[in-house]
Amino acid sequence: MSTLAVVAIGGNSLIRDNAHESVEDQYQAVVETAKHIVGMIEQGYEVIVTHGNGPQVGFILRRSEIAKDVAAMHQVPLVSCGADTQGAIGYQIQQAMDNEFKKRGMDKTAVTIVTQVVVSENDPAFQKPTKPIGSFYTKEQTAEIQKANPSWVMIEDAGRGYRRMVASPLPQEIVEKNVINKLVRDGYCVISVGGGGIPVIKSEDGSLRGVDAVIDKDFATSLLAADIKADVLIISTGVPTVYLNYGKPNEKALDKVTLAELKQYVAENHFAPGSMLPKIQAVISFLENGGKEAIITNPESLEEAVAGKTGTHIYP
Repeated sequence: MSTLAVVAIGGNSLIRDNAHESVEDQYQAVVETAKHIVGMIEQGYEVIVTHGNGPQVGFILRRSEIAKDVAAMHQVPLVSCGADTQGAIGYQIQQAMDNEFKKRGMDKTAVTIVTQVVVSENDPAFQKPTKPIGSFYTKEQTAEIQKANPSWVMIEDAGRGYRRMVASPLPQEIVEKNVINKLVRDGYCVISVGGGGIPVIKSEDGSLRGVDAVIDKDFATSLLAADIKADVLIISTGVPTVYLNYGKPNEKALDKVTLAELKQYVAENHFAPGSMLPKIQAVISFLENGGKEAIITNPESLEEAVAGKTGTHIYP
């Protein structure tokens, strides 16, 4: 089989700026990224694509809130928003990939798998929700929301108003991993684990139930890559390489790094918790669980990165 790569693209990378938030704008961003992923496949890779969904879930929640206020419609649960975005974003990536395959005369098909990810009911994250979602509210609005939803955690956010906070538990198991593995090894380009997966709790009898939470997309991607024994994990971000002392006069681009060196840089607090750190932690987890190589780069550099011309390459 060809080299198997799992490629994670961010939900924010589908939105270039505030003036390009429409569904059509997002599709154009997907089309550009698809060209680079197909370029990888032309180089001999089999590819699984995962993606973020943060802004898109926010849009659905806002529409749901407006519909409730204006027309008394029922609100959409967060767990359903995750499933909705997996279908919608997956459709866009799938269509863009298939169109690019046809354009290049490649006998290849993309397919989207709506993916559930098991989390532990006892994960400490459920006791201390830290992930802000949805709109900002006034103190008065928050009081009404809290009355209607007593279990919600509402936190004042930097003077801009109150927001709902949800848990971000660690992924434990990719429910559809065997299907994903079979499809990619049968030659399909698979889009899966969208938004980190739909969070579900597994009961003692094996049955599943959805839970309102947000799973980190990079952590779930790392787990999938390790489970199916992918050759390389690629996490896309906003820069072509990872930097030490980023944004400072003495910033330094990282080209090739060992796992031990990367862990040392983490200990020295080189990576911001809300930005690069989760990606670094996902890479560390993948390599510690048998991965051979990880690459961090931006979407437009994917082809050059797998050819060894750019990107930060991390090895065990």
